[in-house]
Amino acid sequence: MNILHVIPSIANIRGGPSLVAIETVRALNELGINSCIVTTNDNGEQLLDVPLNRWTEYEGVSIQFFSRFSPAITPIREFAFSSQLTYWLWHNISTFDLVHIHAIFSFPSTVAMVIARLRKVPYIVSPLGQLTTWALQQRSVKKQIYLNLLEKSNLNKSNSIHYTSEQEQQEASSLNLSAPSFIQPHGLALPEIIVDARAELRTYLNLPANETIILFLSRLHLKKGLDLTIPALAKLKHNNFTFLLAGQGTAEYEAEIEALLETHQLVSRTIRPGFVVGRLKDLFLQGSDLFVLNSYSENFGMAVLEAMASGLPVLTSPNVGFASMVQTQDLCLIVPQEVATIAERIAYALDHPVEMQEMAQRAKTYVAENFTWNRVAKNLIEIYQQIIDQSNECSP
Repeated sequence: MNILHVIPSIANIRGGPSLVAIETVRALNELGINSCIVTTNDNGEQLLDVPLNRWTEYEGVSIQFFSRFSPAITPIREFAFSSQLTYWLWHNISTFDLVHIHAIFSFPSTVAMVIARLRKVPYIVSPLGQLTTWALQQRSVKKQIYLNLLEKSNLNKSNSIHYTSEQEQQEASSLNLSAPSFIQPHGLALPEIIVDARAELRTYLNLPANETIILFLSRLHLKKGLDLTIPALAKLKHNNFTFLLAGQGTAEYEAEIEALLETHQLVSRTIRPGFVVGRLKDLFLQGSDLFVLNSYSENFGMAVLEAMASGLPVLTSPNVGFASMVQTQDLCLIVPQEVATIAERIAYALDHPVEMQEMAQRAKTYVAENFTWNRVAKNLIEIYQQIIDQSNECSP
């Protein structure tokens, strides 16, 4: 079985989808499925420094990068047009048994769906939250035009649509898409335990040993709800805490965050380390006291899953797909998106550390037992095989 994965970008700045695509392919390869990725060298306002137009080993998987058209006009640059990728897909897509397309409303995804259909190669699509109500409301006129002209047809003619949560599937149902669909949550690699992470983190950040650390660790984007989290924290200035705001976004949005911190007089209580990976990321997750993510929309919410896997208490919004999956199991605090309520529940979490740790341990066990990339890959292989078999039966 040869599976081609197409995604507009795997740059870290693009957040969870990049990690998910790489981890999915790695897990499939470990189970003997020949999987690889084609993408562009997109890296937000910059370009990745990677070899182009040839297969290369990147973070343990086989990836071929193609040049992204990079004009000064942001919307056009973000569309990730690539003539080289188009040419390669047209001449090579038929050598694969199935194409798994990650993301929509982007040139690489759209052209991959069109070419797969013309070349009669079965394909599935992971919209990655772009069909949720909140996402469709952003730049709504452009998206509706794009959806009606191209993407709805591409989705309807796919062999299946992959949703990561029941919530994502339900929100997309308003579009009345005709393609079949399935729900498969993401997985994660369980982190190595860092002994005495709490003390090590405070030493690393040059903070007192008893300092409370509230962590945000995700892509910096307007949908992440920092416009709610920061004002909520401002209501708790009488509490002893440091806000560890880790992540990377566009220069414009990062400037907005800095202005928001200044407005609410939290600059001196906030540490902004930028984008973190590897052991430092694990240290942040294992050594902090509370993880907050008040997103307006998350089709799944990898950051929440990672925090739970690390044994860190989580406060999040009902709009996070993963949170909605576990809301009846008392594994995290799910809080309405109101500044006063968020502040109240953060204060509650800080005042009840024993209760929060008990909840975090339940969550950690649940994640370890139910969300691994090996399990995800096995489920995907079954789905891939069913679609390939059905496609072969329909072929003349």
